Amino acid sequence: MQRFPAYSVLISVYAKESATWLKESLDSVLAQTVPPEQIVLVEDGPLTPELNSVIGSFCEHNKNLFDLVTLPKNEGLGNALAHGVPVCRNEIIARMDSDDYAFPTRMEKELAKMSTYNLDMVGSQIVEFISDPEHPVAKSDLPIDQQSIVAYSKLRNPFRHPSMVFRKSRVLNAGNYSADYLYFEDWDLFNRMLASGCKAANIDEPLVAMRVSPDFYARRGGPAYIPHIWKFKTEQLRRGYFTFFQFLGTTIPHILVCLVPNSVRSFIYTHLLRKGTNNG
Repeated sequence: MQRFPAYSVLISVYAKESATWLKESLDSVLAQTVPPEQIVLVEDGPLTPELNSVIGSFCEHNKNLFDLVTLPKNEGLGNALAHGVPVCRNEIIARMDSDDYAFPTRMEKELAKMSTYNLDMVGSQIVEFISDPEHPVAKSDLPIDQQSIVAYSKLRNPFRHPSMVFRKSRVLNAGNYSADYLYFEDWDLFNRMLASGCKAANIDEPLVAMRVSPDFYARRGGPAYIPHIWKFKTEQLRRGYFTFFQFLGTTIPHILVCLVPNSVRSFIYTHLLRKGTNNG
């Protein structure tokens, strides 16, 4: 029987999250066929009584499993995760969002992939769902091998962050998460890790279900996104990670998608940037 290394799960939660969804997410983490040795939960600012109740119950029933990082105010995902990484006591860290769902064999398969091929970062395909993880509305079509991942990373994020497992030492060597790139915290880190020589792969099956709202795709844009897009992508160009033509090839379409009407943006995401399913 294969032996798996101990790992930590890193989750950030803030006041606008649903207590019910947090419970479902944590239940899925605890139901893994290879369970975690530690769960680091970063409280990004004061939480609601409902969220505190869920967290308190999990801590009470899972002694010594949870480590809480309490931040005095909400400053965003990048800042929260940057505080959480050093608290993880294991070299292997698994990311998870507080409203998503991990299928039971997620960690077993990702840890096996990481160990077999001596990888630094492993993700998977994901499905997106509105109310039930078993009835998704879309699924990803991400690259799976190193060469394809690096090429894809010049245009779009080659990973879905709640599916990611990575080595703590390589995250810290790449500079950890940054609070400088709102909405692009994960893509920024992953590109820095790839640039530093990290070996990566995606498992070509959905191991995590990401929760989306009915109007999720329509809301993924608008003029307010444009300064954040520009800041992140011009920094990639400055670092030399994007060539000028790659910068144009990723930035111009992204800005255009932000500016089109919501109905058009929703069509682009659901029909062009995702695979539809028959389970919606």
